[in-house]
Amino acid sequence: MAVNKTISVTSSMEDGFRIEAQLGNHLAVIDQPKAAGGQDAGPTPLEYFLFSLGGCVASIGRIMASQQRLALRGMKVTVEAGLNTAGLAGKPTDDRIGFQSFHVSAEIDADMTAEEKQAFLDAICARCPVHDNIAKTTVVEHVAAEQAVPA
Repeated sequence: MAVNKTISVTSSMEDGFRIEAQLGNHLAVIDQPKAAGGQDAGPTPLEYFLFSLGGCVASIGRIMASQQRLALRGMKVTVEAGLNTAGLAGKPTDDRIGFQSFHVSAEIDADMTAEEKQAFLDAICARCPVHDNIAKTTVVEHVAAEQAVPA
């Protein structure tokens, strides 16, 4: 199936480690903790990444519950991921630079058995675009764009 929607976000480097992006009507801020040289004005990129996965799982859960007319009172999604920080610090490592693994745990507040909750979570993850992008290989292209020349 062809792409039928494109989502675009432009991030801008501000002072220090602060990065800003306008996401719809919302200003998102990424920063580093003070101990790492930032001002702690927002979550780190890695925290946002995990939040994106957990938020997508919870959002798809709400959509599916509505579609299936399930009384879903709430979900608490915890995402943990293991990381070897040597590579991002510029140190040699045989490990990949990114997360080594992810663990998604969901507390599902609904009148379901444990087996039904697991099947529901499995179905959610099968429909979650963020989960899909992490679980499967996705082509990522990068290019240093030419800087606009002021008139």
